[in-house]
Amino acid sequence: MPTPQDTSLILHLGEFIQAALVAMHRSLLQRLMPCAAATSTLLISACLGGVIPASSSAQSTTGLMEFRWNPDRNYRKLYYFQTSDTENDRSDWYLTLREEDRKIVMSKLTVTVPDFFDAKLKPERMSFCRTSRGGITGRSRCLEEIRATIEVTKDQTSIEVLPNQPVPTEGDYSLHIRLFNPRGKRMYQMNALIQAPGNMSIPSYVGSWIIDID
Repeated sequence: MPTPQDTSLILHLGEFIQAALVAMHRSLLQRLMPCAAATSTLLISACLGGVIPASSSAQSTTGLMEFRWNPDRNYRKLYYFQTSDTENDRSDWYLTLREEDRKIVMSKLTVTVPDFFDAKLKPERMSFCRTSRGGITGRSRCLEEIRATIEVTKDQTSIEVLPNQPVPTEGDYSLHIRLFNPRGKRMYQMNALIQAPGNMSIPSYVGSWIIDID
């Protein structure tokens, strides 16, 4: 039979374990709360900035998917606009570099394309232009076409835009692509690198477009 001292020790031990479990539970909740808040923010962003019905225009991807695709702290979201996000549908894409995205005069823009992107990219169906800033009340539009040489690599994994004159840091500019959307409901990450004038200039990463096809 346990002695009164043994019973008291067991009771104290039980209370200690219960207190420890409560503390662990509280600590876990404190750690999860920021994640829950972040998730809620991302879900709200998805609702507000997600896919617009096919009868309207599709516009920029959601923060939730950006978080999943590239958690690197150096990753930067770039704005884009597409007239359709339906697979195999005819669409106009505007891959936009806004004024705040660029800190240098630009003499070359390189857009990297995933190797599984199966839509045909044709330089003759592309243009580079100064654009109006799209938003909830209106879509992006070309205001002025910028004379430039546009080339697509043979393996279709890179687009190079070489303006005839360096592009100033002021204003928003877009690579306008007319194409049939790729097949399959998936996401595509395209990265933008810009280069300043000068033979010794090194291309620098400015951000990524995460494009969603439904």
